[in-house]
Amino acid sequence: MGHNSFGSAFTVTTFGESHGEGLGVIIDGLESGFRLDLDSIQAEMKRRRPGANPLGTERNEQDELVILSGMYEGLTTGTPLAMVLYNTNQKSYDYSNLKDLFRPGHADWTFFKKFGVRDIRGGGRSSGRETSARVASGAVAKQILARQGIAIFAGTVQVGPIIATKRNWDEADNALTCPDREASHAMAALIEKVRSEKDSIGGIIECRITGLKAGLGEPVFGKLQALLSHAVMSIGAIKGIQFGDGFACATMRGSAFNDQRTSEGFLSNHSGGILGGISSGQEIILQAAVRPTASIGQSQKTVDKENTTTDLVIEGRHDPCICPRAVVVVEAMVAITLLDLWYTAFGRQR
Repeated sequence: MGHNSFGSAFTVTTFGESHGEGLGVIIDGLESGFRLDLDSIQAEMKRRRPGANPLGTERNEQDELVILSGMYEGLTTGTPLAMVLYNTNQKSYDYSNLKDLFRPGHADWTFFKKFGVRDIRGGGRSSGRETSARVASGAVAKQILARQGIAIFAGTVQVGPIIATKRNWDEADNALTCPDREASHAMAALIEKVRSEKDSIGGIIECRITGLKAGLGEPVFGKLQALLSHAVMSIGAIKGIQFGDGFACATMRGSAFNDQRTSEGFLSNHSGGILGGISSGQEIILQAAVRPTASIGQSQKTVDKENTTTDLVIEGRHDPCICPRAVVVVEAMVAITLLDLWYTAFGRQR
């Protein structure tokens, strides 16, 4: 894996900055002869795009993908598939006061220490807008996995102290993709309250994988949960991850945590569908902790390049909660990981 690439048999390389001309992705290793549903890919882009979600940023980008290469007459050719989307609604002047300042909670300080230079316009490569390229490639991976009967879906199950107690996924047609309709209303109200206070709030996204047969993953360094963790934790807003009962297992006994099995199948799924680093054939369940958005409208302490302390108020259009638009990003990184593993284990179809 390179600095901007992920995967080996199915390799995704993203490029571009949040306030540059555009962003894009190059997919290498994609099989030939697959008919991509471009409308479905565009629908995935809409789930993430700025301006499409009432609980998100007011920046309004259409995020219309342009296919540059890798397709002919609607079919993949097996050569690199290049997709790009152009920025049309950026307001870089919102960041003009940050030339010599480092925003609290952002990657500004670490980028400057590593590279000696940084793009002040929305964070450049560290911006959440980079994830649009991941969503595009994840949408491709989802379509190919669906042919194998593998489905990936995620939703917001917690915002601040509000926790979804139901998993009615047919009720997840809301701005948070929350599987608990009553909880989704409370979550939305909290997000709007936080927005009015010029603050932000975090949450938890749950992702589920169905239809994955037993046997995917390796028992040592290539454990399925390790690879999925790498993928999901590479999303800038994610600060923690757990599978199945996760951290709750620390208070459990083996007699309660073990997923016993009979001739009829497993009796529980405390391990989240992965045993010994290998898929068990059960539903895979993971949860990712999402940090509060770093950019808030309240005054905060920071330093400039001379290490002088000052106060900073961040201007611009930002999400009061990252969860609503990050759900599809989590799905995308899971899909990319699974297709990479699938190609490695079973090869490409033609």
